[in-house]
Amino acid sequence: MGGGTCALYRPRKGFSLAQVSINDVGHVSHHKGAVPFLFAFNVRVPTMDLRVSPSKVLPLVVVLLLLSPCIGSGGTTGKVAGRVTDTATREPLVAVNILVAGTKLGAATDADGYYSIINIPPGVYSLEASMVGYAASRVTGVKVSIDFTTTIDIKLRESTVMGEEVIVVAERPLVRKDQTSSSATVSAEDIRAMPVESYQDILQLQAGVVVGSGGEIHVRGGRSTEVSYLIDGISVTDPYSGSASVEVGSEAIQELKFVSGTFNAEYGQVMSGVVDIVTKDGGPRLSGRVAAFSGDYVSGHSETFLNIDNLKPTSIVNFQTDLSGPMPFLQDQLRFLLSARYDYNEGWMYGKRVFLPTDSSNFDNLDPERWYVPKSGDGNIVPMNDSKKLNLQGKLTLSLDNGMKFSYNGLYTRSDSGRYEHVFKYNPDGNYLNKSYGYTNILSFTHVLSSSSFYTVKFSQFRTDYKSYVYENPEDPRYVDPKRLYRKGAYSFHTGGTDMRHNYRTTDAIVAKVDATSQFNRENLLKVGIEFQRNKLWLHEYQVQLDAETDWKPRIPSPESPINSEYTHRPIQAAAYVQDKVEFEDIVLNLGLRYDYFNSYGSVPVDLRDPDGSYTQNSDPFRKATAKQQISPRLGIAFPITERGVIHFSYGHFFQIPPYQYLYLNPKFQIVRTTLGGGYLSTLMGNADLEPQRTVIYEAGLQQQLLDNVGLDVTAFYKDLRHLTGTEVHELYTLGDMYARYVNLDYGNIRGITTSMQFRFTRMLTGSIDYTFQIAEGNASDPNSQFYNRQSLPPREDEVQVLALDGDQRHTLNFSVNLGDPADWLIGLVGRVESGLPYTPEIQNIRVEFQNSGRKPTQSAFDLKLQKVVDLYGFSSVVYLKVYNLFDAENENDVYLDTGRAGYTLVSQYAGDVRGVNTLADFLNRPDFYSEPRKVLLGVALEF
Repeated sequence: MGGGTCALYRPRKGFSLAQVSINDVGHVSHHKGAVPFLFAFNVRVPTMDLRVSPSKVLPLVVVLLLLSPCIGSGGTTGKVAGRVTDTATREPLVAVNILVAGTKLGAATDADGYYSIINIPPGVYSLEASMVGYAASRVTGVKVSIDFTTTIDIKLRESTVMGEEVIVVAERPLVRKDQTSSSATVSAEDIRAMPVESYQDILQLQAGVVVGSGGEIHVRGGRSTEVSYLIDGISVTDPYSGSASVEVGSEAIQELKFVSGTFNAEYGQVMSGVVDIVTKDGGPRLSGRVAAFSGDYVSGHSETFLNIDNLKPTSIVNFQTDLSGPMPFLQDQLRFLLSARYDYNEGWMYGKRVFLPTDSSNFDNLDPERWYVPKSGDGNIVPMNDSKKLNLQGKLTLSLDNGMKFSYNGLYTRSDSGRYEHVFKYNPDGNYLNKSYGYTNILSFTHVLSSSSFYTVKFSQFRTDYKSYVYENPEDPRYVDPKRLYRKGAYSFHTGGTDMRHNYRTTDAIVAKVDATSQFNRENLLKVGIEFQRNKLWLHEYQVQLDAETDWKPRIPSPESPINSEYTHRPIQAAAYVQDKVEFEDIVLNLGLRYDYFNSYGSVPVDLRDPDGSYTQNSDPFRKATAKQQISPRLGIAFPITERGVIHFSYGHFFQIPPYQYLYLNPKFQIVRTTLGGGYLSTLMGNADLEPQRTVIYEAGLQQQLLDNVGLDVTAFYKDLRHLTGTEVHELYTLGDMYARYVNLDYGNIRGITTSMQFRFTRMLTGSIDYTFQIAEGNASDPNSQFYNRQSLPPREDEVQVLALDGDQRHTLNFSVNLGDPADWLIGLVGRVESGLPYTPEIQNIRVEFQNSGRKPTQSAFDLKLQKVVDLYGFSSVVYLKVYNLFDAENENDVYLDTGRAGYTLVSQYAGDVRGVNTLADFLNRPDFYSEPRKVLLGVALEF
């Protein structure tokens, strides 16, 4: 952003003996009241064509730009605050030094005995309080979480004995008095006790989360693309698809924060949920961990899953290792962490190599005895949803004595996987494979100005690379005539041929972010920040051409061909926010304001009846898309009604650019004309001028500690969704020819209530349970709904009505129980019971009821973890057993639309004989309609 200078002055006027400073940069210092900062700036910003009038937002942007460079990073640290008093007199104690053990963070109490320490990474700490004439006090087990205040009041007693210390164990509160919206935090200790492998597994256990039939995550009924993913406080969301650009293994997570209610102003480009992951730093001493597990699917459902009864203990394999500690040089200042994880899973859905892609069958003769059916395959069983994953991480942290901290975090993910396609069951080599990799580099600089103020500058660069094909080389001679892929009827398998599709895409993004935090008085914690992101999206997709025109040799179609699409776009997005957390004894306020800006730098047709200009011969048939912007207010309130009860209310406006795949599809605006007529569509077109999707969220809740070891949380929510992406049909000047185009058409509303309880009966027995009831309704769940309706034969009429959305899971129950001591033995059990998701009833492809009016069956799953700490060759080791889907439930993710069940259909009553190599019953047995069967893993971890 150009260049600039910033000068910081602290007036000497007003200092008193009550003000304490332990070192020059104010790691442990206190200044009574607000710190009187003065700012002087000389900022140079290059000119930018916003394509909108800047007068409405310029004042806000100027204020935020001026404040940001000199005031920390939101979403990665927490705060400890409280009051220190004399045990005997109960009077406040002034100038008591409070230190966070093992860090350089601390503060001193003011004239009223209050202190606050900000910028504390999440974790469990000890606080040390000391003052001349008093026995020192150490408070252990202090849990610090992202964006929350942990209140620790300390009592000191007078003592004349030097070195005397009183040790107190902090109680973790069941009620958070500063929680103004629904959120959950999961610590590293919690994760170790849970039967989970990744952060996606953790999310599935959170209240309000619904897992769709394809494994996609819906939060409180929203679309799967409405979730934002952050690592160490900076976005790693791929703007093309809305998914995370890299994966983080559960063992690398220090804390995961999941926000499902309203979001503070520091969070942007999100409408349903925020996943904020803070990764671990290197420790103060050299330590490491080596772990491995293996296993297989152990299921009795051999009638559904081919080859499932063939037990192979190494069909699932995992190796992971990490090493952390101080560097040999600068041991007190420079720490490192290295982590690697490899996963292989053969999967649970198999095919059989009866045919090869080169086979070509002929079923034209009415006499089956005269059919020509070559079977060149070797008959081997072939995994069809196997996967290989590699995750690498390296992190360096440099902490200097002058209050400066530098860190670098590099993450890399590679994945090769197959996707089960039922029609390729007996020709598995003709199905395409998916290959992807992603990496992110995060540089962070934090400067502590005093015990009450710091700022953070972050820079990240990430890439997502995805590709899918059968053979990597599009001119591979193994490609065969596409006609060999034709099936002989709707209920028969492929007996040869290859999928001809090639898909490639990359997303490159550069993100710069400046955040600043200042506890400028006892009550106000101010955060401001700015963020800029520049993206580069490249996509190339085509179908390999192999016909007489190519002399029956495979090749890439010409760039003018409608089956060859390629583009490169460089959209930008920027944001600025200001937020104040106001904490009084009787009320906590989160007040925020956010400004978002986006420019797709794309083009759109001038005349929608002639999108490519071919009919009117317009010399300039396109225009530039306009820039988009929005100002979003955020408000959260929490106030206690008793010592054990807190009521909260929150409200906010939220803004999200649609996934970029909807902006740039079909960049040449070509129309594929069809002879089918009757309103049939075959062309779908992107829209670079899409408006932002918007939602308004209201939430109200109660936290109540019922007993010393039981806490209750009840929250009601309402979401109003507008400007969601949908499709709209346009007719060309040549009547009868039509196409569909993405527009801001869809809408919805979601309301519900969540009830959760936490139990801490003893140190050895803890647990939680939550229940969510919600109703998610709108006009469409999928942006492509109208397009798909018109693609059916005959085309369906569009339904203008409110219907249940795909994520409308009315009832969801989650629970977890942990029994034992993690230092010795532990039993962990988690469970989920979920009512069925909607589906649309049809008979013989004719809709018989309204869209999404049917319900799939109820699902349930229980996962178990058993672990025991043992001494193995002098190393502390953990032996564990994990069982997923403990009771081997056949959960029906997809169903036949005529019965609403996965294992039963009316097709056999009207389909007749199958003209092919399979029986009708064979084709109707759909393993991909069911969830993962029972999975058993046995592992060991060595720690040193």
